[in-house]
Amino acid sequence: MADETEQAVVERPGFLPIETNAFDRVFIAVLIFVALHLFWMRFVEAALPLGVATVLSLIIGAIIVARG
Repeated sequence: MADETEQAVVERPGFLPIETNAFDRVFIAVLIFVALHLFWMRFVEAALPLGVATVLSLIIGAIIVARG
């Protein structure tokens, strides 16, 4: 009876080197968001504002979630 109520997790291949489900791709996107912001604040913020990093992170995250 428990088997009927459980939902199957759909894993699919993408451009990432591992098979991922939706949660995996969102988690990877969040990690990239944080890492890019830390890198940006340390090395790039003197030249470009942090808002640029946010827009770049959101674009990269959307690509990973949609096609990763």
